[in-house]
Amino acid sequence: MGSQRAYDRSDESFTGSGLIPRPRLIAGRPDGSSPIRWDRIGRAVIVGVFLLVAILYLRPLVSIISARGEAADRRAEVQRLQSVNDRLTKRVKALKNPAALELEARRLGMVKPGERAYVIKGLPDAP
Repeated sequence: MGSQRAYDRSDESFTGSGLIPRPRLIAGRPDGSSPIRWDRIGRAVIVGVFLLVAILYLRPLVSIISARGEAADRRAEVQRLQSVNDRLTKRVKALKNPAALELEARRLGMVKPGERAYVIKGLPDAP
């Protein structure tokens, strides 16, 4: 260091011509580094932002998945009810026929006016 004098804190008479004193070197750190590790802080902030975004997307994603499951259950129920409706519609159509209506009434034990009903006990059940 030729014409420039080194900065010394004990030297009160230092009158540098616009020179900024060099920072003190800390053992184990490269020259001029600050005690804050900005690269690590930056990584932590980025990871934190990603985690925040993931958490914000998690609740709607769970809602969508549960809605899909519920929709599948509803579709199955609609299909079952549609088959029941078809079966009942066929039964209504069949019972509009007078012969089918009479056959169903006789199964229920009804008789026509003027007929006599007989009950026979001890018969085996029909197959």
